[in-house]
Amino acid sequence: MLSDALKKTIRNTHQNIAEQLDGYRHRSSQNYLVAEIAKTLTGEYHKTQRICVIEAGTGTGKSLAYCLSALPTALAKKKKLVISTATVALQEQLINKELPFFSEHCGFNFKFDLVKGRQRYVCVHKLNAALDEETMQTSMIPTLSSPLSDMEQRCLRDLHSAYQGKRWQGDRDSWADTIPDKVWNLIACDKHACQRQMKSHHLCPFHLARQKMSQMDVLVINHALLLADLELGGGKILPEPDETFYVIDEAHHLPHITRDFSSAAATIKGTIDWLDKLLKFSGKMAATIVSQKAVGQNFKLNDAANDASKDLKAVRDILDAADFNFNQDDTFRFEHGLVPESLTVKAKDISDATLDVLRALNKMHDALTVDVSDGDVKAFLADPLLAESGLYINRLEQLNKLWYSYASKGEHTPHARWIKRLEYKHHHDHLLCDCPIEVGYYLKDKLWQECAGAVLCSATLSALGTFDHFAKESGLNNEPGVKFIKASSPFDYPAQATLHLPVTDTDPTDKGFSDFVAKALPKYLQTGQANLVLFASYWQMDHVVKQLRKSKLQILVQGEQSRDSLLTQHKKNIDTGKGSILFGTQSLSEGLDLPGKYLENLIITKIPFAVPTSPIEEAQAEFVQSKGGNPFLSITVPDAAKKLVQSCGRLLRKESDHGRITILDRRLVTKRYGKAMLDTLPPFKRQIDY
Repeated sequence: MLSDALKKTIRNTHQNIAEQLDGYRHRSSQNYLVAEIAKTLTGEYHKTQRICVIEAGTGTGKSLAYCLSALPTALAKKKKLVISTATVALQEQLINKELPFFSEHCGFNFKFDLVKGRQRYVCVHKLNAALDEETMQTSMIPTLSSPLSDMEQRCLRDLHSAYQGKRWQGDRDSWADTIPDKVWNLIACDKHACQRQMKSHHLCPFHLARQKMSQMDVLVINHALLLADLELGGGKILPEPDETFYVIDEAHHLPHITRDFSSAAATIKGTIDWLDKLLKFSGKMAATIVSQKAVGQNFKLNDAANDASKDLKAVRDILDAADFNFNQDDTFRFEHGLVPESLTVKAKDISDATLDVLRALNKMHDALTVDVSDGDVKAFLADPLLAESGLYINRLEQLNKLWYSYASKGEHTPHARWIKRLEYKHHHDHLLCDCPIEVGYYLKDKLWQECAGAVLCSATLSALGTFDHFAKESGLNNEPGVKFIKASSPFDYPAQATLHLPVTDTDPTDKGFSDFVAKALPKYLQTGQANLVLFASYWQMDHVVKQLRKSKLQILVQGEQSRDSLLTQHKKNIDTGKGSILFGTQSLSEGLDLPGKYLENLIITKIPFAVPTSPIEEAQAEFVQSKGGNPFLSITVPDAAKKLVQSCGRLLRKESDHGRITILDRRLVTKRYGKAMLDTLPPFKRQIDY
């Protein structure tokens, strides 16, 4: 329950922060969020399932709201607070701006830090080893296929010098310049080669960061790291879930990131080739290990790897002889995820064999690690072997995940499964892919049922007026303890913006719609102001750009330069009074912050419907149809409604902003689903022409 002492702490903290914020004024929606989060996490609504889902409109101040409520509550309950985001921009905002300010003025003490994945840190031992002249000319690990260039060698020396001189802390993101992937792959920390029990790795930045993490009260992470911890069972990278309150910010990304994280893929001939290389490598590794048990494990590995290769060759022959109807993208999807019996049988054998290979290699890897710790094998001899075996272990885990799924029958969770044909100069191959269609069950089992409490928040979580779509995607539907909350924005929408739906003589589904847009756009552009035009596809954007540039119109186009330089030029144009026209696609409709004069005129060419062309989207639609549903109404429309809200959300970023939104898609008033989408948008002043 929410104690009087905790209520007092939250009230005092709120007052302290308010006094230090310039122009701060109390917002009823923010106060509401603070109270609801605190009540949820203290169990006032449900004793065990302490979860709330919050849609907070732009300007609500949701990050301040969860700091004011979740942080004091976590400290009072002796829990860790983990804040997970989807974007680097929000992480940087929290770490560099909001949490330092909060810490300085809140009135109580807490420690916070940014937690990154292992791959973001340098391994000092690898960095030192990479400086060897021989290593720089060849390769210590199989991912480096060619020698480092002069520029890459210079970068490596600069990194080494900066780390030794304590001018660099050893994480990739804090290096001022770009570190080439080839250099970073050579020196990055990895879970198999860089282990804390080995003396040569005690001072690696990753392990120092993890030691520091245990002293923190608040950890800022990304969704990928959260999922990596859950995959390991929870509490292996981050604190134990049952000792943690989670704030999942930008929560609308979580289902899709989980789906990508749960997928698997592997080639056939490519796998056969690297399994053959593994046999040679394991012999070299066994010869280095002191324990005689390594010999037995090497025999097991060889037998299992040979079995896997034999079965993969049989699959290769089956696929070469199969008469699959590949589409124009050289992709064939198995309907309903059902794999032919001939492949299912082989999949079971390959799954079993790869699991045996994985177990044997893991035991050899662990044995060599112990030998180094005991001083029986020199670290400079073992480290290249441990790095290489780590790569093979990662590949084997992915391989086993794929074939285990292909061997599964009668599963509760539907999967998309497909084959992509790969054509090379002298040979061909097949890439087999697998991805679960629904991941709600995974999040429910691994996170929601294990955590001490969770707050999920975003500006767009509902669709068509309900949370149903998101709740199903994220595994929170039909859960009695979950509280769904909508917090209204403080914006005066009717006074700040007008939504204009002009009469159009061409339907967005017509072939001539792109020509219509090119002809109609100049009428709605304000050449002396800041304009943003959002398109549903790159093709349509490029078509319109070519037409408009014939009339010498100056346009900044997404893809023609980096996002940062594009926005810099756009703001420069506005600052110098020139006006600016910025063209972009759906990816510019989220996370783009152009307040005040930097965006006053927003034009959306059409409703951002996704075209179900990917195997995953096709499988989703097929699954919904098999259950008697309508995939357009249950998937496509809700997704498009959320994207349309995000697109319109680009215009007003502050309470002082003003502007106009024009949408050139009459389906918002002619179709029943369109009217539902229109009612989902904020209450702008409407101008609908007839």
